[in-house]
Amino acid sequence: MANKIVIDELRCKGCALCTVACPQNLIKMSKELNKQGFLPAMISRADLERCTGCTLCAQMCPDVAIEVFKGVK
Repeated sequence: MANKIVIDELRCKGCALCTVACPQNLIKMSKELNKQGFLPAMISRADLERCTGCTLCAQMCPDVAIEVFKGVK
């Protein structure tokens, strides 16, 4: 069972608060603009495997663009 983070690219305004909140430094900012013209947050597959599911990223997000699912198959 692993944890899963879903970042809604369309809701993300690129504030980067989630990157600061993540104690493992797993969330990065994309190098590509979303449809609104922002650089959204992202997490790689490799980093996703290291996620502890602490939910700090989702709690910090002012746009409610991050969902954390704990123990997903």
